[in-house]
Amino acid sequence: MQKPVLELKGSSFTLSVLHVNSTDLPLLLQELDKKLAQAPQFFIHAPLVLNFSAINGEAIDLAKLQQAMAERQLVLVGVSGADAQQQQQAESLGIAHLKMGKQNPLPPPAPRVCKIVKQNIRSGQQIYAKGGDLVIFGAVSNGAEVIADGSIHIYGTLRGKAMAGASGDNNAVIIAKTLDAELVSIAGQYWLAENLQQHGAKSSGCIRLNGESLIVETLPD
Repeated sequence: MQKPVLELKGSSFTLSVLHVNSTDLPLLLQELDKKLAQAPQFFIHAPLVLNFSAINGEAIDLAKLQQAMAERQLVLVGVSGADAQQQQQAESLGIAHLKMGKQNPLPPPAPRVCKIVKQNIRSGQQIYAKGGDLVIFGAVSNGAEVIADGSIHIYGTLRGKAMAGASGDNNAVIIAKTLDAELVSIAGQYWLAENLQQHGAKSSGCIRLNGESLIVETLPD
């Protein structure tokens, strides 16, 4: 039997949510540029959702904001927490209004493989453990990327980028002997270097999700 030309199927995708806490566009773009400068490759063509919960009832020029994001190679796919006027702006620009409801619990993950790498990961290299965990016996240099659908264990210093739970696994963790990363991400929620510094993450640590926020726990010596 010939397959239909179109099929509508449910699916889920991991999107980064940018919480907008001010309507001052120059200030917003200044702060956005700072974050982009810290991890430019991570954000290129990245789909983003703007959360307007903190600025309900305030006017914001969404058209100019969308244009500014496009100039920075960011893709604005939706807004959430918007009031009626903000929703109307989004609709006129062809931007979706998303309702951030409670997520249903995910089924237990299937048994997964473990990819083991016994070397340092140099700048410009990318290692990806598809469908499983990643274990690295070595350091991850600045400019290097390590990605796993499961958890990431680094028995060395993490200075580059580490992205665990790449397929949406909220239970994934990142463990490193020394945390000095450019970026860490679990299931789409990420911290840049400045966030890690704020939490004093310099020694060995475990990064995991607590609800929708990342936390770092110091490992015992």
